Amino acid sequence: MTDDRDTLLDFPCRFPVKVMGEAHEEFLEAVEACIAGHVPEPDTVDVVHRESSAGNYVGVTITLTATSQEQLDGLYRALGACPGVRMVL
Repeated sequence: MTDDRDTLLDFPCRFPVKVMGEAHEEFLEAVEACIAGHVPEPDTVDVVHRESSAGNYVGVTITLTATSQEQLDGLYRALGACPGVRMVL
């Protein structure tokens, strides 16, 4: 269990997470499912995606209202395990 005092963030706060992956509909669905599993209020989440110039990859920026370091850690782990994900920043 992580103590929120061990982080530089003041919770709750808006926090962007970037995910890069293969440009397939299944990838976007998997990312949205991961978000839903870690963010209890989906109306506080902004999701923007942009395809690469060749159209092979897509970058997804997820901006959410983070409530704790544990929430962010869990979201990063879940996104890293999503099919098609190449990178989580």
